[in-house]
Amino acid sequence: MRTALILFNLGGPDRPEAVKPFRINLFSDKAIIRAPIFIRFFLARLIAASSAKTASANYAFLGGKSPLLEHTNAQARALETALGLDYKAFPAMRYWRPFAHEVVADVKAWNPDRILLLPLYPQFSSTTTGSSLNNWREAAASAGLAKPTTTICCWHNDPGYTAAIAKLIDEKITEAQAALPDTKIRILYSAHSLPVSIIQGGDPYQAQIEASVAAIHPQLSHQGLEHIICYQSRATPVKWLTPSTIDSIEQAGRDKVAVVVVPIAFVSDHIETLVELDIENRHLSKKSGVPGYFRTRAPNDDPAFIAALANIVRHAITPGLCRTGTPCQGQKHCPWRGL
Repeated sequence: MRTALILFNLGGPDRPEAVKPFRINLFSDKAIIRAPIFIRFFLARLIAASSAKTASANYAFLGGKSPLLEHTNAQARALETALGLDYKAFPAMRYWRPFAHEVVADVKAWNPDRILLLPLYPQFSSTTTGSSLNNWREAAASAGLAKPTTTICCWHNDPGYTAAIAKLIDEKITEAQAALPDTKIRILYSAHSLPVSIIQGGDPYQAQIEASVAAIHPQLSHQGLEHIICYQSRATPVKWLTPSTIDSIEQAGRDKVAVVVVPIAFVSDHIETLVELDIENRHLSKKSGVPGYFRTRAPNDDPAFIAALANIVRHAITPGLCRTGTPCQGQKHCPWRGL
């Protein structure tokens, strides 16, 4: 069967002029700013304008654009190779090109026998996976794309995925220990933060971040290291998940321990890894007296990660399994409830 594999991700500006409209699109999403539409659009423009100079400067470090689509395209091609000729992968971005309605047209032209939706967010959140899936359904309905569709909801504790991430962490720990043989090391599992109100509303994101870490950490060949789950990229002046990655780095400086930072919720390099973690937080670590700062690689098109994704896809289309590709855990624990 010809299978169209839709890879969802956030997206990013593809040129300096796209930075502002990309951010307006982001903050206009009702899944991100949960306010009436006229207030939401006003806030989106206010937030985008207030941080426009900083955002443009940060993207300037990356050549004026985000590399996220390039990495997603590489993942798409690698998945096609792993899965075989009957699969064609289509990246679909939420807040910048290619938008869902553009990808729907391409899929319709390719005329697959079935469609598989694969969010490139390991942990489910209504602000990421939920928003992308709702956006896709609307675009598909508008275009009259009606094909049998399977949706993978989340894969935060998939054995192949967690093993691939553990391997990347071990690689960086080995580097850190070689550079600082007499220094204590602490692992910071850094995830994108969310407002606490969204979690309190039933979003499973925080629980799935914790489940990812619980599955990954015991697989490390370097055992006995301290670890903390922390949260980065706070965007609005409401209460967000804590501790923040910034606070955790400053605490490491006070404790005189080196840190290995793991971008646990990101599978591709983009502004949050390449600028926020690699530049801003590295500078903060030096300022805070952290003995050593190391950041694990994002999976990108790492062969073990691609193999894990391919296996997730194969399981997801196997009869009798949940849309996560795992045995059903019951409705009580399913983030699909209410979507």
